[in-house]
Amino acid sequence: MQQFLIETSWWVPCYGLLGAILTLPWSTGVIRNTGPRPAAYFNLLMTLLAFFHGTALFAAIWGQGSQHLILHWFKAIDLDLSFALDISSTSVGAMELITGLSLLAQLFALGYMEKDWALARFFALMGFFEAAMSGLAVSDSLLLTYCLLELLTLSTYLLVGFWYAQPLVVTAARDAFLTKRVGDILLLMGVVALSTFAGSMNFPDLYDWAETAELSPTVSALLGLALIAGPIGKCAQFPLHLWLDEAMEGPNPASILRNSVVVGCGAYVLIKLQPILILSPVASTALVALGSMTAIGASLVAIAQIDMKRALSHSTSAYLGLVFVAVGMNWTGFALLLLFAHALAKALLFMSTGSVIATTSCQDITELGGLWSKMPATTVAFVVGSAGLIGLLPLGGFWALERGLDDFWYDQPWLVGVVLATNALSALNLTRVFRLVFLGKSKPKTRRAPEVPWTMAVPMVTLTVFTLTIPLILQKLAVLPNWRYLNGPASILLIGSGLAGLALGATITLNYNWSRPIQAPLRFAQDLLAYDFYVDRLYRVTVVFVVSTISQFSAWFDRYIVDGIVNLVGLVSIFSGESLKYSVSGQSQAYMLTILVGVGLLGLVLTWSMWESLLSLMF
Repeated sequence: MQQFLIETSWWVPCYGLLGAILTLPWSTGVIRNTGPRPAAYFNLLMTLLAFFHGTALFAAIWGQGSQHLILHWFKAIDLDLSFALDISSTSVGAMELITGLSLLAQLFALGYMEKDWALARFFALMGFFEAAMSGLAVSDSLLLTYCLLELLTLSTYLLVGFWYAQPLVVTAARDAFLTKRVGDILLLMGVVALSTFAGSMNFPDLYDWAETAELSPTVSALLGLALIAGPIGKCAQFPLHLWLDEAMEGPNPASILRNSVVVGCGAYVLIKLQPILILSPVASTALVALGSMTAIGASLVAIAQIDMKRALSHSTSAYLGLVFVAVGMNWTGFALLLLFAHALAKALLFMSTGSVIATTSCQDITELGGLWSKMPATTVAFVVGSAGLIGLLPLGGFWALERGLDDFWYDQPWLVGVVLATNALSALNLTRVFRLVFLGKSKPKTRRAPEVPWTMAVPMVTLTVFTLTIPLILQKLAVLPNWRYLNGPASILLIGSGLAGLALGATITLNYNWSRPIQAPLRFAQDLLAYDFYVDRLYRVTVVFVVSTISQFSAWFDRYIVDGIVNLVGLVSIFSGESLKYSVSGQSQAYMLTILVGVGLLGLVLTWSMWESLLSLMF
């Protein structure tokens, strides 16, 4: 049975793809009489099968070593196209996390998008989304991983632009796609170069090559920077971080996956590449620098946002920045644990946010308030998700961040400050959002705000319970440290930073004057954070301006130089033809005379050197 489960492990990603295919008759409009709900049920059934299959596979593989599965797709002479899969506790656990959150997000979408006319199309895209992520979790080939990352980019574009009738949605989808393409193109260069150096694209072969590889400093730096470019774009890290904020224009159920496991897929690929990135000190330094900048910068930007989803999305970039720091410092255990804890907590926060939006049709936190008594399940979900994200004992966020502090405690103490600052700012941001949305007096949009229906409440409550039981799960998986080896000072500092953020968020005045101060320095500081340090405007006057100028020059050169030469040749041909038609007499003897004269002149030109030599001999 165990061997059968391992050999059929490739079915798990195919379930989501099959669910997307089964929804096509409804999503394309071929079937209209039944409404779009049957398509959602088909996709939910396939995701449920994937979850159960993954659960059985995880139980079978637990405690076993990593097993590599090669699926030959096409073989001809020396060409062998195959899919390499890594079946291990880590990869199958990541795949199980993806299918589980996808199942809850799709069930949540049944209530959130109940009246949406394109429900079937949404579930088809969600199935495609799930298939790409599940395949990426067990992929053991860099080429297959890159292809699946490209599918994730396409899925992001389609889901962000789901409500394509809105101009702002179209702009957000375009920006998300183009921003990710920058990183993907650089990653493709690294993939091609690495395949040339190593002669194989499977990760075990790449690891063996990396142990004995000898590259020049320039080549190793360029290779490392190219390999990390793709994850930088996928994880919304500086300077390719603006797309995640705009991607919040898409449906909230898609944001549940995007901010929990989709961005985590880019970090997961980075972890897989870590044995190769060791060859490039420049790439490791870049990971630490960019991750630290994003962690602190995104945390600061989040506290100035008034859009509920955007405040949480910047927090996603901040925590993924800590993952980049961990990979750059070669602490992959901390990175994996943080990805796990962050995915569950952030998915729960976005479910709570989606419930608020579905009930009030508003996501501006300045127009909300007093929801705690009207939406108790949603309130509890937000509180548990917040506690699970920041370093509060004993939930998952504490154990993940404590692991990071313990790793950085002696070698890089300044990174301890980065982790503590990110934790404190995140606690401040979440407390601010909680006070404005759930506490205070009811406002016009929240006076009649009932709790969400069961289709949204069941997955939200389920994930709430699961988040609370994370310490038990980690204990069962033997991930938690022994109490006698716990770093006491680090734990105290971590809990203290979280409580400091909570205290500051609970005591700071939140009113109209605070939200828009009249003092110029305070207003400048708030605008600086609210507009993301004006990075988008900086891009407009630099990168966008240069590209636009080159495009305009290219268009001018093509229109007036290239087209001008082509049109000149055409005009010359026209005028030549028009002028020649008047010299045509219609008499055959004139044509013969012209041909004879032309041939004679041509022969004279070709034999002129011979005639010249003959004349010189004669005279």
